[in-house]
Amino acid sequence: MKHIFITGGVCSGLGKGITAAALGRLLKQRGLKVTAQKLDPYMNIDPGTMSPLQHGEVFVTDDGAETDLDLGHYERFMDENLTKYSNLTSGQVYSKVIANERAGEYLGGTVQVIPHVTDEIKRFIYATTSENTDIDVLITEIGGTTGDIEIQPFLEAIRQIHLEKEASLFIHVTLVPYLKASGEHKSKPTQHSVKDLRAIGISPNIIVTRADEPIKTEIKRKISSFSNIKPDCVIENMTLPSLYETPLMLHKNGLDSIVCRELNLQTPEPDLSEWQNMINRIANRNFSITVAIVGKYVSCWDAYLSVVEALNHAGFVFGARINIRWIDSDTFDNLKDVHAVIVPGGFGDRGVDGKIRACKYARENKIPFLGICLGMQVAVIEYARNVCNLADAHSTEFVPKSVNSAPIIDLMPGQETLINSGGTMRLGAYPCKTLSGSLLQKLYNSSDISERHRHRYEFNNDFRNILTENGMTISGSSPDGMLVEAIELPNHPFFIGVQYHPEFKSRPNKPHPLFLGLVEAGIAYNKTYST
Repeated sequence: MKHIFITGGVCSGLGKGITAAALGRLLKQRGLKVTAQKLDPYMNIDPGTMSPLQHGEVFVTDDGAETDLDLGHYERFMDENLTKYSNLTSGQVYSKVIANERAGEYLGGTVQVIPHVTDEIKRFIYATTSENTDIDVLITEIGGTTGDIEIQPFLEAIRQIHLEKEASLFIHVTLVPYLKASGEHKSKPTQHSVKDLRAIGISPNIIVTRADEPIKTEIKRKISSFSNIKPDCVIENMTLPSLYETPLMLHKNGLDSIVCRELNLQTPEPDLSEWQNMINRIANRNFSITVAIVGKYVSCWDAYLSVVEALNHAGFVFGARINIRWIDSDTFDNLKDVHAVIVPGGFGDRGVDGKIRACKYARENKIPFLGICLGMQVAVIEYARNVCNLADAHSTEFVPKSVNSAPIIDLMPGQETLINSGGTMRLGAYPCKTLSGSLLQKLYNSSDISERHRHRYEFNNDFRNILTENGMTISGSSPDGMLVEAIELPNHPFFIGVQYHPEFKSRPNKPHPLFLGLVEAGIAYNKTYST
């Protein structure tokens, strides 16, 4: 296995994750087996309990790991399913080291950052090798910025791996700012960032420069000289209209060719025809529809990153630009002038009433609707209240069963004990049987599907009959029929709620069928609405 380590300098938000994802796609198109991982220096165990307003969405893998949103970029670009070995935090590292110390595994020795913490980081990286013996290249992104205090153990660990594994490469992503006052790009921030990196024993092999405008050759030559790297190893990464253009741009600038040269990988040129065709479709979109996303984290769009990307993927197919209307569920008023509605997942009771009102508006006004996770649950609550006349229908997540005579959404029997003892949610991929003849089955074109979950509360089976007798269809269930996975309304152009998160499995060149169906219905609604 060849190792590629991607670090960042100067400031955050430069696109290390997109660089890693795009490079992974390019190497995959050269016939290599590639995977990726993200090492995050924050002290949380995982992002599962972190506020989406600070951290963005929690991306869930098939095996149930709650991970950083960059893993979503990796999966979308590379079209490879990642695992629990794809995300590591400082919290996980220190927790494991302390547990080892308490268990006497260090034989009474003084526990230190070097070697104990760094060894734990290295063990995690090497575990990917043991779990994926057919992998040719492992791309490891180091979160944070060179110079941060918390990033030091990770940089030391990859420095050691470079000594232990000669087949490794360092890529450093830096900012090259353009100063309008002087009319030129400045290389000094990159020089200082590389200087800091070299001070701890890491010399980058390739520098990827982030800029909004083309960088002159003389600036690249200066970066090459001061960073002690080959001139062609300064790769320009400009801001583009679509992030999915990044692989083509980086290929044009030679990134994948240079990586293969430096790692002595003998590969053919990548076949990027399918990707280029997709970019052509993106560029030629000639109309738009407006999709409302009703949630409580709308001030931080990254909280719904995969939902937005899944909508865009579907739009590419139909030649449609997707205009997102962000609607705060705390202050929800109406859904006028939108062509489709999504109520995404979430936790906590804030904004739930607004989400319920949004479901009612979309149902009564025949606006295409997709409810995801909590979005399905509030859709069921709304239907129970306003169609089945169960006025106090609610979820025991928000209203205790003791004062709720219609707990439409509830914990499964026995689950209370599990949760009280520290049990976790239903996480990761679970199978689902689709109902024959349902819209869900038609969209998937399959009776057996698998989707990723992240939730604790379930549809209460005690209320199945009253809901179905009043017109709701349970169109997806667990194989044993005990868990409701999807509902739909047959007398509506498109009204589907799913307990799982379909957005995690959408790809730019392989849109998810539920988002394809929603966007297609939104286009049809737009035509009717416009006339």
